[in-house]
Amino acid sequence: MATWLHDNELTDEEVAEELSAASLRSWSKQLVLLFVLLVVAWLLFDQGTKAYFNDYEVGQSIMPSVLGLFEFTLVHNTGAAWGVFGDSTFALGILSICVCLLLAGYYLATIRSSVKTSVTSALIKTLGVGLVVSGGIGNAIDRFTLGYVVDFIDLSFMDFPVFNIADIGVTCGVVLFLIAVILEYRATSKSISVSFEEEK
Repeated sequence: MATWLHDNELTDEEVAEELSAASLRSWSKQLVLLFVLLVVAWLLFDQGTKAYFNDYEVGQSIMPSVLGLFEFTLVHNTGAAWGVFGDSTFALGILSICVCLLLAGYYLATIRSSVKTSVTSALIKTLGVGLVVSGGIGNAIDRFTLGYVVDFIDLSFMDFPVFNIADIGVTCGVVLFLIAVILEYRATSKSISVSFEEEK
């Protein structure tokens, strides 16, 4: 019995590796859950605001300028920003869904390695990809069900396309994703540098 226990006793390094692997799995699962919750919550926020503002007349100024920054004006957009690809709403919806699927697949395939590299960058990546996917799905739902995207946020201080909550998610999500990529790259470079110095 003593021999069996001795043969199966884990070294300190092996225990550390097992704890590290368990922590990695735990963090990955929590971040995936956060990703799903964020996609659902932002999507509900987007669809709820669109349903509210779409009850008004197109072109109607729903609320005066807020602090000179923005106002609410209903616009039905059948194209993309600045009216490009007008009347291509279905094709743009298909494109949005394809991009969202690719992003979600990429996220799920890489989140564990991201956590291993840097928990901070993995968290930021989760928020970024979640917002982009949610925003893309939100606008795609509009295109498939309504034939246009409901936009209502109109900037007062500059000439800019009217946009919506989904667009905010996509824009902020892209910025967060790029920040995560930079942080992950720096963490990887630092790790490689440390390993190289230890080998020397």
